[in-house]
Amino acid sequence: MRVTDGLGTIRERLAGNNAIAQTLSMVDNYLTRAQGTDASAPSLTHLVRMLMRTPEAHKNSGIYNDLALLEEQLNDASAIMMAERAREEAKPIPKDKKFYKAERAREQAIKDKTQ
Repeated sequence: MRVTDGLGTIRERLAGNNAIAQTLSMVDNYLTRAQGTDASAPSLTHLVRMLMRTPEAHKNSGIYNDLALLEEQLNDASAIMMAERAREEAKPIPKDKKFYKAERAREQAIKDKTQ
């Protein structure tokens, strides 16, 4: 994910969470710094954690709390998606007619050998 896209998404989510103005301006500052670069980050959560380690976040507990709330929301959404993905993978997939026919043939072969 590109850092500029990620920071834009983070800003939108912070605005949706009614974050304080200092938090939004801090994200805007980092967004303008990242405009000229082609930097990337593994995930939104990683970007939020990086923002939580900035000097601005350490100086102002309101900024830190806004970012911590966003991190918690992202972690919860991630856990829900992982659980849903696991549930989808655990669904039994119906076997085709060919599988059952071969299984009957194997069972019949074993039965014929024992007799």
